[in-house]
Amino acid sequence: MARTDNDTWDLASSVGATATAVAASRAMASQNPDALLNDPWADPLVRAVGIDTFVKLIDGEIGHADDPLLNRRAMSEQIAVRTRFFDDFFVQAGEAGIRQAVILASGLDTRAYRLPWPAGTTIFEIDQPQVIAFKTRTLADLGAEPTAERTTVAIDLREDWPAALVQAGFDPKLPTAWSAEGLLVYLPPDAQDRLFDNIVALSAPGSRIATEHMDLRNVPADWADRLTERSRRIGSNINLAELFYSGDRNPAADYLKDHGWHIDVQTTAQIYAANGFELPDDELASFGDGSGYLTATLA
Repeated sequence: MARTDNDTWDLASSVGATATAVAASRAMASQNPDALLNDPWADPLVRAVGIDTFVKLIDGEIGHADDPLLNRRAMSEQIAVRTRFFDDFFVQAGEAGIRQAVILASGLDTRAYRLPWPAGTTIFEIDQPQVIAFKTRTLADLGAEPTAERTTVAIDLREDWPAALVQAGFDPKLPTAWSAEGLLVYLPPDAQDRLFDNIVALSAPGSRIATEHMDLRNVPADWADRLTERSRRIGSNINLAELFYSGDRNPAADYLKDHGWHIDVQTTAQIYAANGFELPDDELASFGDGSGYLTATLA
């Protein structure tokens, strides 16, 4: 179903189902003695959501060694690269003395429960009310305990989330580590600008941002349709082309640089190599030379 201005979702529908898909990949990457990740909560969260395709994925009932999408090792490496990038970002922010973190569109992110947060750290998770409620309840039922103070902010990012964040206890005078993982393409171009405007307004000097970097000027015009076709090969009925917003948008690196942030971009090839992996021979894995991961720091 195509997006609308006021659409909502849970973790089995629309944008929420993509969060479950990512958690399924984390669950697979956390399997076996030589696991690439250690996310003990991904598997039970995916099973609790109950999307049959993703449960079959983590149970090994779907997978083909000769298919770039269905090759379980390739899938695990891809999500390991992404997860390690954001994990390292928060760990390094903590080592630099930052004690306030905000996870935008947190979905089934489990970092508040599994990262070694320094004492005194507060993690704010922002997402749709149904998503926040499901994850909080499910993890509590599993006996999971946050490793830092976790504060949830149940609100759509298209609403006045900055006010809700401050009301929840966020202090804009303190440096903050912000993550926008797997988020930007689900926002209209003008909403992406507003998101960064709000982050800039709420950020004290020393704040940091991490997000994926994809300059849509350098990717195939039908990239969203190709991703949809790939997802359907595993039996998923998620139409990614309907969930993404098209149109010209400011690349995050350019926008943040223009607002006084120092930018560092690692290409997909660089970050694969840094993790000891070989970049797949698959244009959809790299989205061209301009894709990768971005960190930005406010001096």
